[in-house]
Amino acid sequence: MSRHARQRLLDVLAALDAIEAHTRRGDLSDGLVFDAVRVRLIEIGEAVKAVPEEVLAGEPDLPWSEIARMRDHLAHRYFDTTHSIVAATVTQDLPELRRAVQRLVETTED
Repeated sequence: MSRHARQRLLDVLAALDAIEAHTRRGDLSDGLVFDAVRVRLIEIGEAVKAVPEEVLAGEPDLPWSEIARMRDHLAHRYFDTTHSIVAATVTQDLPELRRAVQRLVETTED
């Protein structure tokens, strides 16, 4: 894995850490927490877009293209973003994303 790809995966982990910190401070019904989480989800999507597909292929069960598309939706259609979608993403999808990204980081070299 290139250093660039590894750094983008580490960026995903950093954004996941930030999301956890934000949600410990408050619920997504708090507008500031919601906005902070939304921005970090955008960062995750942007980082995923920068990781080569051959690297992401190491975790084929994750919907990488949907993660990237969610970034586009959050960044460009922010008025159409519902709390329930963000909440479901945080509670249901991000734990598996973290595990997958950690495996990718651990199984590849700089």
